[in-house]
Amino acid sequence: MSSINQSGNFTLGDRAVRRLGYGAMQLAGPGVFGPPRDKAAALAVLREAVASGVNHIDTSDFYGPHITNQLIREALHPYRDDLVIVTKISARRGEDGSWIPAMSPRELTQAVHDNLRNLGLDVLDVVNFRSMLGIHGPAEGSIEEQVTVLAGLQQQGLVRHIGLSNVTPAQIAQGRSICKIACVQNHYNLAHRDDDALIDDLASEGVAYVPYFPLGGFSPLQSSTLSAVAARLGATPLQVALAWLLQRAPNILLIPGTSSVAHLKENLAASGMLLPEDALRELDSMESAGPH
Repeated sequence: MSSINQSGNFTLGDRAVRRLGYGAMQLAGPGVFGPPRDKAAALAVLREAVASGVNHIDTSDFYGPHITNQLIREALHPYRDDLVIVTKISARRGEDGSWIPAMSPRELTQAVHDNLRNLGLDVLDVVNFRSMLGIHGPAEGSIEEQVTVLAGLQQQGLVRHIGLSNVTPAQIAQGRSICKIACVQNHYNLAHRDDDALIDDLASEGVAYVPYFPLGGFSPLQSSTLSAVAARLGATPLQVALAWLLQRAPNILLIPGTSSVAHLKENLAASGMLLPEDALRELDSMESAGPH
């Protein structure tokens, strides 16, 4: 793994964004459902993120639902010219907080309009279609209809750029046969590296890759190796995990989430970390050995 400038920019769609952004999922209530426990704290985190230079925020109108986008609007609208807000569509929430696939043309179109309204925008910077064909990971199946709907909304001027989430390489190829794909958002971390080849392919084509962890939490991996490296470097395990991702490939953009200003500052500090070669070797070994 070669050294890469973690604090640099990467083009997302047609905009240069800092590689360490912010994921707004944790701003909603428990289970990403209902209002936050502390609304003032949620607004403070959003404002601190932007004040600290973050210009890439990841969200969705099914967080809450609606609540996270409404918080973003209250905290940050009118938005800075350089701020890129990325949202995702394909699900709705049951009254019990359950996640329900919502991938019909009507539901996808409604979701785009819901995001526009709650964010207070006339056009969405990037909309990710998140495949719900597989709940716990990508599952093969056609996404032609869904991407075609998004491409139509793009032609109408409601969406600038289109991304894909929870998808396989075959689905990415299918999507790219319909429209330009700006980014891919899949599950990837130190111990889960199924997308290694995909990341490298996308990097060669200038396409952003945005890793996420299950359940929306960018939680430290339970690993004695990670903990030992972090202790030696005087950092937290999460900071090291973030720094490793930033050094993994230049097209990786991060969206760690938090509802705490102090934790936000810890996360952002990872962009200034350069992991030494011995630490990289130890962390890379986690792939074959698994967390231990």
